[in-house]
Amino acid sequence: MDATQEGTVGAARSLPEAVAAGPLVLDGGMSNQLEADGHDLSDALWSARLLAEAPEAVAEAHLAYYLAGADVAISAGYQATYQGFARRGIGADATSALLVRSVELTRDAARRAGAGRPLWVAASVGPYGAMLADGSEYRGRYGLSVAELERFHRPRLEVLAAARPDAFALETVPDADEARALLRAVRGLGVPAWLSYSVSRGLTRAGQPLDEAFRLAAECDDVFAVGINCCTPADADAAVRLAARVTGKPVVVYPNSGETWDPVARGWTGADAFDGARAARWAEYGARLVGGCCRVGPERIADVAAQLRA
Repeated sequence: MDATQEGTVGAARSLPEAVAAGPLVLDGGMSNQLEADGHDLSDALWSARLLAEAPEAVAEAHLAYYLAGADVAISAGYQATYQGFARRGIGADATSALLVRSVELTRDAARRAGAGRPLWVAASVGPYGAMLADGSEYRGRYGLSVAELERFHRPRLEVLAAARPDAFALETVPDADEARALLRAVRGLGVPAWLSYSVSRGLTRAGQPLDEAFRLAAECDDVFAVGINCCTPADADAAVRLAARVTGKPVVVYPNSGETWDPVARGWTGADAFDGARAARWAEYGARLVGGCCRVGPERIADVAAQLRA
């Protein structure tokens, strides 16, 4: 069995094969679904804390998205790191077990959803800034070298690979240097990956040209899809077309609702601009994995599914 076979539920094709024939529907925001169910996510570990304290709540959140029509759900490991858990007194072995649990909970939800259709599991790999929990993932430029960032990411990726997800979701990457580190870190692990940047006004969050950032993954055989997430829907429109043109690969797109996170006030501001009708347009531009990120719940994912399957 290769590293991707166990994660697939009821599917004859690998996730990259299914994406190539897509489009497929991604899930929405994990945090807002957990908050809607009454869970407090105000601490630095965010939703990753519930992997230890309320794993059944994480599984239920995944299930809600599968039942809404998602073909692929992303694990709750975005903010799950050895350094972050160590600050809570959780050792390396226990952290490794929680990383594996993040994949197992997603897979369990897929099995419960059933519905006679293939479902896939992606293991979330958030940026270095997510561990800092200070809004750095919206800025990048941590002052670390590519080699240092690779050393940060590789141990977590190795443990997640052993859990046999269908793919890595290298997501909310703010910086082309961190993308370079992640592309190095996934080599040889036997798990295909998608790479998605967090962007603003046609640039990475660190201010780099998007065409150059996308081009890093164009020749990387480990990466089967490239795109954007955790941005406004308006930013996604042009970025989808650019990613398709620059890389020639399927595009992944899952923006926020359009509201903006204020890391100082720790709250969302602005207007909700997510419109499921955009999903069909993104698919026309080359998107083959389409969903939502922060503040996009199961109802919106059901709308995306209806649009893509119309």
